[in-house]
Amino acid sequence: MDEAVERRRFLGLTAATAAALGLATTATGCGSLGSDSGDVTLRLVAADYDLTGGDTTKKYWADLVAAFEQKHPGVKVEVEVVSWDDVDRKVAEMVKAGQAPDIAQIGAYADYAAADQLYAADELLSIPVQANFLGALAEAGEYKRTQYGMPFVASTRPLFYNKALFEKAGAKPPTTWDELAEAAEKLKAKGVPTPFALPLGPEEAQAEALMWLFSGGGGWTDAADRYAVDSEANIRTFEWLRKNLVGKDLTGPVAPARLNRKAAFASFANGEVGMLNGHPSLLKEAAKKGVQVGQVPLPGVDGAPKTAMGVADWIMGFKQNGHRKEIGAFLDFLFSDENVLKFAGDNDLLPVTVTAEVRMESDPEHANLQVFLKVLPDAQLPPVGKTSWAQVSGDIKQNIGKAVAPDGRPAEVLGRIGRAATAAESAE
Repeated sequence: MDEAVERRRFLGLTAATAAALGLATTATGCGSLGSDSGDVTLRLVAADYDLTGGDTTKKYWADLVAAFEQKHPGVKVEVEVVSWDDVDRKVAEMVKAGQAPDIAQIGAYADYAAADQLYAADELLSIPVQANFLGALAEAGEYKRTQYGMPFVASTRPLFYNKALFEKAGAKPPTTWDELAEAAEKLKAKGVPTPFALPLGPEEAQAEALMWLFSGGGGWTDAADRYAVDSEANIRTFEWLRKNLVGKDLTGPVAPARLNRKAAFASFANGEVGMLNGHPSLLKEAAKKGVQVGQVPLPGVDGAPKTAMGVADWIMGFKQNGHRKEIGAFLDFLFSDENVLKFAGDNDLLPVTVTAEVRMESDPEHANLQVFLKVLPDAQLPPVGKTSWAQVSGDIKQNIGKAVAPDGRPAEVLGRIGRAATAAESAE
């Protein structure tokens, strides 16, 4: 057994033991920060999660940094919070200019890992902290079998439905694709503007599509982790969507190729959408407008799919400034249960550690997240560990919606994306 496999096995056992004992992880750092290290200032660039334009993300980091600096008087942390629209580009420009931050909390890590610009997780974190990550998320953070990306928050995606609209239409929460189409027909018959919102526009089409691919027994990659975009299962899935939802005018409010997730969520919160594949953050927005949300696992061809999709955002430590010990101490502190649960809970997202997940599951305050938490430990993420994924994902975002157009040809659309993906993979 090679060293990487042995370490993952050990970490998994350690995490399982911690969960069984109900122990919260204690942040200790990779080693003591002695006075000989001198005063160090860490620069952290982080994404803004506040959906309302407020300052909740900034306040979270300010409070966390203040608590950390009190325990580590020789280390200062400067935080810059940047919108999700700009944060990945901002960090890329900083790195290109030779001014990499010490820590970045962004959407992808693989390119930086491939360029040898990141510390590995085991160079930064104490073993109990690294062991505490949920296994699927830790594995998704690996590049060439070494973890560089540390999951910051996560989410899964069940099916959301508007309880009042379903009751009015006499529809039942679906468990299969056929039942979903039947419910959509009933909603349409009762005048619901958008029975099913299918956002395959450029905002997040790669994730929306992957949920459907999993439901149809496929995915972006095969069992050997090679791209399999135009597999028979994937083509069947998009043929079904084109014929049974889009072709029967059961989607909206605009064509799937032009519908972004943000617009779909807004329409659902306004009571105009019967069903969509949901996200934890939508629960709060819908509740504000009086929409009662039902949640069920995503329907599959013949029932619940074998694989559920998970999504994670990442945090990483850059080598450039050489602050390994200080970065490690800060990240150990960040991944304490208290801090993980605070951010996840405030933003209706899911914790990324075993012990924090166990605590959230038993907390009545987070009962509305139970359906998300249930599938998180075994969820499968997009192939974020591939350096080609950013390019392939961008191609999917721009083109996958064409596959479900009334005159669309799924085999041709998926085939073209698949050929480009294979070429990009070969160039890795």
